[in-house]
Amino acid sequence: MKTKSPLYLGLMSGTSLDGVDVVAVRFNEQGNAYQYELLHAKTYAYSPEWQASLANAIQLDSSALEQLNQNYTQYLAEIVRQFMREYQIPIKEVAAVCSHGHTVFHQPEKAYTLQIGNLPQLAQLLGVCVVCDFRVQDVQLGGQGAPLVPVGDALLFGEYDACINLGGFANISYDHEKRRIAYDICPLNILLNRYAAQLGLAYDEEGRLAAKGTFDETLFDALQNIAYYQSLPPKSLGLEWVNAVCLPILSSFDLPATSILRTLTEHMAHQLAAVVQPQQRILLTGGGALNQFLIARFSNLTAAQLILPKDELIHFKEALVFAFLGMLRLGGLNNVYASVTGASIDHSSGVVFYP
Repeated sequence: MKTKSPLYLGLMSGTSLDGVDVVAVRFNEQGNAYQYELLHAKTYAYSPEWQASLANAIQLDSSALEQLNQNYTQYLAEIVRQFMREYQIPIKEVAAVCSHGHTVFHQPEKAYTLQIGNLPQLAQLLGVCVVCDFRVQDVQLGGQGAPLVPVGDALLFGEYDACINLGGFANISYDHEKRRIAYDICPLNILLNRYAAQLGLAYDEEGRLAAKGTFDETLFDALQNIAYYQSLPPKSLGLEWVNAVCLPILSSFDLPATSILRTLTEHMAHQLAAVVQPQQRILLTGGGALNQFLIARFSNLTAAQLILPKDELIHFKEALVFAFLGMLRLGGLNNVYASVTGASIDHSSGVVFYP
């Protein structure tokens, strides 16, 4: 009888604040790569209260932030327990819970990054090994602490020329001269959702609002000229950058929300098209992959082959990869590439807590 490979749970909360993605997955090594079996996957949507708390976290003093960290750690434990009940997963089958946490601060230039929910209590509350806090060590080694998914792109999705994730930010990962290169391309849902919210919606479904808006060339040019786009990788983006760079530009234009959405979408499509090559096969994942208007504009601007996988992978690839990063960490294998983050060395990142 063939022995089952260990079961890992992956948790991901992104900057778009839609909820916590949870997956149950097994991995099998195949030569220099790995195969995965995604058994269960579900998103647990944030309540309006949690959305507000997380959105405001960047403004909190140290005492209030520590309390939020404690509360969020307990919240993650409740979600994991609920997930295990729903899918009838015995605790003894779980090798580890591998959690990204939720990013509050990401300031690698100051050697600082903070993801809440990564406290030792998570392992104690669940009674199982937890691997978390994947970004801190990389920042301490001089890296950007992001993006971390490219190791999974290389070892799980190597058949594609590049992987682009369209989440709060768009990021790309690809091999170049036997090195993995990856970086944040531009803001995405972190801005699109903001302007959809002004129209009373959580997000712009399929890009319908943007499609109705009027394109503004002056705003488009201002966005295209943001200095970040001329800088070379490794590089990464965060909420602080959006607040300091993007919002002042956008707020200086007196335009309807639909027109801002239309112009932002055109800007994003141009930035995406600028980083891919003709005839490349590009795997698209993340919630933005369901934005049909954005994908249509991107497709019109490139001769690359844009591949949309099944919805399950579109929604849960990042949670799946964090489970994979945790598995590599427990095996003492490198899960962060210096070529991606700019750290001084490749390394095995993540803090391990036992109950």
